[in-house]
Amino acid sequence: MVWKLSLTGIKSRFKDYAVLFSGLVVASMIFYMFLTITINPTFIKNDISAPSNYVRFTFAFGIILLIIITMVYLVYANSFLLSMRKHDYGMYMMLGAKSTKIGLLIFLETLITGILATLVGIVLGFGLTAIVSKLLIFRLGLTVKHFAVVLPNAIIWTIIFFIIMFLFGALKNVRKLTKTPVIELLRDDQKPVAYKHRPVLHWIQGILGLLLLAAGYFILGLPGGAILFIIPAALVTIVAGSYFTFNAFFGALIGFLLNRRSFSYHGIRVFTLGQLKFRLHDYTRILTVVSLLFALALGAITVGLNFSTLSEQLEDNFYYDTTIISDSSRVTQAKNKLTITREQTYHYKEQGKYLYFNRSEFNNNPVKNVKFYMKNGKPAYKKVNLPTEKLDVPATYANNAFGAMVPDGIAKIIRLVSPKKWTEKKGQDKFVSFVKVKNFDQDFPTILKLQKQQLKENPAYSYIYTSSKAGSFQLIKNFSSGFEFMGFFLGFAFLTMLASTLMFKVLSGAASDKVRYQMLFEIGTRAKVLRQSIKNEIGVLFLLPGVLGVIDVLFGLRLFKLLLPHPYQNLWIPFIIFIVLYLIYYLLTVKLYEKIVLERE
Repeated sequence: MVWKLSLTGIKSRFKDYAVLFSGLVVASMIFYMFLTITINPTFIKNDISAPSNYVRFTFAFGIILLIIITMVYLVYANSFLLSMRKHDYGMYMMLGAKSTKIGLLIFLETLITGILATLVGIVLGFGLTAIVSKLLIFRLGLTVKHFAVVLPNAIIWTIIFFIIMFLFGALKNVRKLTKTPVIELLRDDQKPVAYKHRPVLHWIQGILGLLLLAAGYFILGLPGGAILFIIPAALVTIVAGSYFTFNAFFGALIGFLLNRRSFSYHGIRVFTLGQLKFRLHDYTRILTVVSLLFALALGAITVGLNFSTLSEQLEDNFYYDTTIISDSSRVTQAKNKLTITREQTYHYKEQGKYLYFNRSEFNNNPVKNVKFYMKNGKPAYKKVNLPTEKLDVPATYANNAFGAMVPDGIAKIIRLVSPKKWTEKKGQDKFVSFVKVKNFDQDFPTILKLQKQQLKENPAYSYIYTSSKAGSFQLIKNFSSGFEFMGFFLGFAFLTMLASTLMFKVLSGAASDKVRYQMLFEIGTRAKVLRQSIKNEIGVLFLLPGVLGVIDVLFGLRLFKLLLPHPYQNLWIPFIIFIVLYLIYYLLTVKLYEKIVLERE
């Protein structure tokens, strides 16, 4: 019987459950995807080199963030689930049902919804993981043969996490339900909102909220060396500032508009403004959370996409695109595919702990390098010629830089000798060539293949390979690609959950609003006017946290200036994505709300 009532309850509230269900499906789907890429042992062992540990770290970090936001989301989702069924549970108890049976009923409904959403999310996660992994592998330029889309460990851990979360949620709902008197369950939607009219205090809180937000935004612009102070201080001031702004400033602003009769007495604006005034007071905490999650979502995708600009900064760090020390057939074949614009070759002989170079080759062909320095507190680079007379002087900048560019140049002593002495020196004639190409991005795969071949042929090429432009470029691609995908999918998860949470909050109060809208309709208010009022009211509730979240992001991106060369680059891309998705949720909320409050008896 309890099972039947559980399934009947879900069926009767199918539309409301569908909203909850979709958010949980997205959460479990993205959770599974992150877990699959992070703990795919065969893939990591066979297909990704050591630097790609950054990819695992990136997605592990993403899982931690996703766990936190999922926990916050489930708190609101469970609250919405309970609010939908309070009246029904009260009726059951009035008819003689025991509280233990009702507790079991809400426990089963919560658990069934969670398990079904998790299973559907995992199945959809298979397809999402396949698509994302192909994109990620393409970005990293890897040859992959061992990636598993369906990973048993990831399935098990995803199910375990969500079952545990729903068990806690179900137990919390049961405890709350059994502790609530029957009369409160039946009349819960008719309880008045406690609102104390204190205009002076509200204006003080509102001004304080704006000052705290301004302080938080100022702190975000402080030098990066104070990062241990910046993050906690900005978090406290912005959270407190957002709370006071929603709790008092916007409420005081609406009160001001209500007192402007020329504005408020047009149409049914006085009703809409009155609804908003009480809503903002009741929604203070959720609007604060939504604005912060909106900032996190928008910030995640913005920063993630801009991690690709790290590769642009790499262009300024190196003068030469690759180094060649071998003339084997495979290396020569790869070299011939490059679009070489400049090549500088120097010959040397190795004797014991010395490397002897022919000085005459440097006279009209100096070695070039890129020198790092700080300009106005920011990193800068300039191209320089390494002085030939300093190349073999120990501990000089020229000697250290040149030593890092040639095989065994750091471990051994460099000497520049005359052509005659160089000819007299015994040892194998070796060479090192520094090459620039026309388009590094286009030739990168060939350069990487060429360098790997040389590393295979000569272990002395190891340091040159790891510190080369191609090696650094590969490392940054691994690092930035992971953050790009993590940012996009975390941002998508954040947005889905925050919009669903706000939707749950709005719809949970729709039943009590229905009487007011029915009264307005009965006294002659047109349905068109009522619909416009609903759009305006819900639009403000969606707009305020969105605007504050955007402002948080615009100031928060300054925190990444030391890490990213252009944190505000291509800002319009994530903004358009989020505006479209946010608008879809707004329109869906309006339609569902209208169906509830404008439904004719």
